[in-house]
Amino acid sequence: MADNAKVIRELYEALDRHDGETMAKLYDPDGRFHDPAFGELTGAEAGDMWRMLTGRSEDLKVELAEHEADGDVGTAHWIATYTFRGGRHVVNDIHARFRFRDGKIAEHDDSFSFWRWARQALGPAGLILGLPPMNLLVRRKARDDLAAFRDQD
Repeated sequence: MADNAKVIRELYEALDRHDGETMAKLYDPDGRFHDPAFGELTGAEAGDMWRMLTGRSEDLKVELAEHEADGDVGTAHWIATYTFRGGRHVVNDIHARFRFRDGKIAEHDDSFSFWRWARQALGPAGLILGLPPMNLLVRRKARDDLAAFRDQD
């Protein structure tokens, strides 16, 4: 049986190293990812999202505060610290839930306060853009960025 706690550790160690390629390899080819910024990503989209984010973030630091796995499910609490576009300092406190299949991540759900993230990342505009339905504009921008990144290949 796979050591799924090790998979979680490897994911966040790779993120801290800005190694999106290693992160992508940890996902099942039919895997699913969801978070408040990107919404639902399936298949190769999740790996491409990590490649994009790790490729453009110069000062990203990741702390895996705690994690555990039991059978085919797991959880993690992680904190990402980085500079967002425009020089805004962000500390994002994230809780993740996982489901594993054959030693790979089949489902990954990240949850965090989108409003708190938007306030840090977007400044005063984030006070409004972090609230529904305006947060959908931020998600659209994140998805457009991912589509442009995927079109480069």
